[in-house]
Amino acid sequence: MSKSRVVIVRSGRVLSKSKQIDSFVLSEMLKKGLQTLSGDLDFRDTIRRFYSPQDVLGFKVNCLAGKGASTHPEFALAFANLLEESGIKEKNIIIWDRSNEELEEVGFPLNYKGDGLRCFGTDTDGVGYSKDLYEHLNIGSLVSNILLNYTNTQVNLPALKDHSLTGISCALKNYYGAINNPNKYHEDGGDPFIADLNALPLIKNQSRLIICGALTVQYKGGPSFHPVWNEGYGGIIISTDPVALDFIGSQIIDQLRRKQNLPTLEKSGLSPKYIFTAADKNHNLGKASSEEIEKIEINV
Repeated sequence: MSKSRVVIVRSGRVLSKSKQIDSFVLSEMLKKGLQTLSGDLDFRDTIRRFYSPQDVLGFKVNCLAGKGASTHPEFALAFANLLEESGIKEKNIIIWDRSNEELEEVGFPLNYKGDGLRCFGTDTDGVGYSKDLYEHLNIGSLVSNILLNYTNTQVNLPALKDHSLTGISCALKNYYGAINNPNKYHEDGGDPFIADLNALPLIKNQSRLIICGALTVQYKGGPSFHPVWNEGYGGIIISTDPVALDFIGSQIIDQLRRKQNLPTLEKSGLSPKYIFTAADKNHNLGKASSEEIEKIEINV
């Protein structure tokens, strides 16, 4: 049985006391994590396993919570720089989420038609959602045209946080920001809807790599930002398996909750059931047990 590899890279130097990010240390963390994920000696070789200079990559970030509990711009930009070192031009990268307002609020520099790295939301004039309804299992949604017409592959760049309705928000739930009606799919903790959406062929076939930001982790009160429950974790989590990554992410949140003498997600009635649905034989999106996951932890 092949195991899914999940790499956790942490550094005590990546965040200052005020939670400012050291981009140089972050870049070193990304390089080391990518090398460890694939066993390659050079991070460029790892990137070339997933992406070619002909690809147009979408960076699906998560900006709903605003500053503090969203994908950090420094995180996405550091990975864009590594891609450029690997031969992928800036103009072939689009950082995106559902709205320009949310991207700007977090600190992403918008750029729709300019040269170089592009960054814009689905609500940009002329972009929008598909005309056709995409249906799969229990999902029926319009899909962002950024996914359909502007890119051919994705880098999933979520932020790790707990979620008051679904338990956690991480790799799998990040694609709720790619459809027009995510509000319909939070019932029953998002189960089976989050798994169903990720099994949609359009999304499943474009998803190659997940790099989760865990520099800061919202372990209670999410998905909104609450400083009192936001931990400077100083980590990133990398995998090709979104289910395994979410499984490990939920464990990290529980560790942080225990550290603060708070009940676990399960004891709080917030067990992310959809993770196990995503691993079942009907979805087959990844692994959701410790026996099937190779977790590698590194300090830089």
